[in-house]
Amino acid sequence: MAPLAKLDDPRTWRTDASHLDGLNTAAVVTDAHGRIVYLNAAADALLERPRDQLVGGDFVALLLPESHAGAGHEIFAQAFAGVSWSGQLPSSDQRGTERVLDVSASPLRRDGQPVGVLFVLEDASGQSPARGRAQRVAARLTRLARVTAELVYADDIETVSRIVISHAADAAGATIASLIRKVDDDTLALIGIRGASQEIATKYATFPLSLPTPAGECVRTGQPVLLTGREAIDRRYPDLDVASPGERTLGCFPLTAGNRTVGVITLSFPGRRTFDSTEQEFLRLLADTCAQAMVRIEAMSDAAERARKLAFLAQASAELSTSLDYEATLRKVAWIGVPDFADWCSVSLLEDGVLRTLEVAHVDPDKVAFAREIERRYPPNPDAQHGSWHVIRTGESELLHEITDELLVAAAQDEEHLRLARELNLRSAVTAPLVAHGRVLGVMTWVSSHEQRLFTTADLAFVENVAQRAAIAIDNAQLHSQTREAAVRLQRAVLPERLEPMGGWEFAGYYSPSGRTDVGGDFYDVLSLGDKVAFFVGDVMGRGVEAAAAMAQMRATVRSYVAIDPTPENVMGKLDTMFAMYDYGQLVTLVYVLADPARDELRIVNAGHPPPVLLRATGETDELSDAVSAPLGAGPQERTAFTVPMHEGDTLLMFTDGLIERRDEDIDLGQARLAETAAKLRDGDLSLRLEHLVETVRDHTREDDVAALAARRLPLI
Repeated sequence: MAPLAKLDDPRTWRTDASHLDGLNTAAVVTDAHGRIVYLNAAADALLERPRDQLVGGDFVALLLPESHAGAGHEIFAQAFAGVSWSGQLPSSDQRGTERVLDVSASPLRRDGQPVGVLFVLEDASGQSPARGRAQRVAARLTRLARVTAELVYADDIETVSRIVISHAADAAGATIASLIRKVDDDTLALIGIRGASQEIATKYATFPLSLPTPAGECVRTGQPVLLTGREAIDRRYPDLDVASPGERTLGCFPLTAGNRTVGVITLSFPGRRTFDSTEQEFLRLLADTCAQAMVRIEAMSDAAERARKLAFLAQASAELSTSLDYEATLRKVAWIGVPDFADWCSVSLLEDGVLRTLEVAHVDPDKVAFAREIERRYPPNPDAQHGSWHVIRTGESELLHEITDELLVAAAQDEEHLRLARELNLRSAVTAPLVAHGRVLGVMTWVSSHEQRLFTTADLAFVENVAQRAAIAIDNAQLHSQTREAAVRLQRAVLPERLEPMGGWEFAGYYSPSGRTDVGGDFYDVLSLGDKVAFFVGDVMGRGVEAAAAMAQMRATVRSYVAIDPTPENVMGKLDTMFAMYDYGQLVTLVYVLADPARDELRIVNAGHPPPVLLRATGETDELSDAVSAPLGAGPQERTAFTVPMHEGDTLLMFTDGLIERRDEDIDLGQARLAETAAKLRDGDLSLRLEHLVETVRDHTREDDVAALAARRLPLI
């Protein structure tokens, strides 16, 4: 639109908006206050009202029923703020006849500043407008597909929240959106919200899962909650806070990863909104991708933190890094400074409120027994102003440069205790807390029995350094198992837990990572597409958490592209485009298959991956090595899909190179060995047969990831 003139004079809009006169679609322009300042001839015909009754009047009051006034004002405010909206709203003509209009609202700007809103209206009952609505739905789905792809690259929860409550809400046409996370079994927390008042954002910053809300029900049941119309909302949730009066539509979609629901996306639409099956499925895909992103980020963050701690522990002294048995390690620690630095050293751990002495070190075993007997008879006073308990309470080290007799008298519980303490001949002491991640685990105490060796602040710093390393050794015992758990969570977040039979197909998957982290770069998936099935196997080059993170991104990206257009040429072409646009930094091999049972055929494209093996029910074995191109990330490629027949009873085996590679052996030999062994997949339990095949063929002396996917076409009964 051309630059708009005076905003308060409707006549001046006529010239500025004149190029809208020739449109066959109704166009109405409002100023910054929502007053109609222009409408074209198509709008005259659609609205069937005299122009002088419309120009200068309030758009919402004139064209929308009172029940939808709140929705109209909300849509206007959002569009004026710069966010376009499209959907359906009811309208009534001058005879009072109500009908449904397809409405699009877009912001109008001048010199970067908002000046009004353009409304495009179409009668939803006509066939041609229905085609227009179909186009808008298609455009909305395209935008949602882009948003889904954005989630694949989100690297923190804040970015996920921004994508969902901004981009996804705009693409879906929602004026209010929120992302809510399940904190624990009883609590939900608001990560981000758009379009709601600060009062509502504060009220629902955290709230009980049991509270009767659409979000709570969605998380509890793991099923979407869709409510169209204020009556349906009020009936189901009479105490729910809503954004504006009038008609409204709510949609809540669970964030499900594996078998757990981690949160919910809520979308609120003005007016009455219906979702066709395609839109619902895509919004579910959006929620699934969001859940995968959240779980991936959480698992990656957890694994990275554990890896960082393990790396720090590896830099500690050799003595402290020789064992994951922290009690055995700390017993060694107690002897590090004896007798060169101290005459005595003790390490005590706090366990359930009780301070347990793990080790006491002294060159004289008799004195060690003597010290333990004193401690047994006179355990440390938890309220003492000096010593171990004081350090635990404060979390701060304590330096007793000189232990005077006055200090012994003050600490003694009775005369016998004082006598025994004097026999120990304590002259100087330093006690440092064992602190890991802000938590005091216990204390380390070094004592001197010689007046010539009184500890100083420099000695205190040294003891604190040793205590810090000792505390990390304690934490490492749990760190090792937690790192493995984090890795397993990451693996489960990106690989299907099980492959259920679907529509005449039986599937079996196998995954075995290499190394100590229990994750790697191999991946596979199976997607049901109604009358077709897509399945793929890939391999991100590299190992460990980094490769697993890249694998998670690749799998989610492929799923997104398949949802848009599952043809092999489209999926592989979009992957090549993605690698060209972004510095992915890793090579990926991938074989992708689109199976069409109605045509008894497979369409396959292979990017640098080992050729699949097709086992025919008639007994032949075919190695599908046609048109293998370079891996993804190796530069622009010509990807050619080829077609092979697949009939009932046939079985397709796809795998990564870790299955067939062996040291000092040509990979063709491994491929031939596999082809000979694969015949066992033709019948019997497919999962058991696949596991036996992998264990038989793979080289158990090599540390390499192995992934395999078998697809059997079941005979019709």
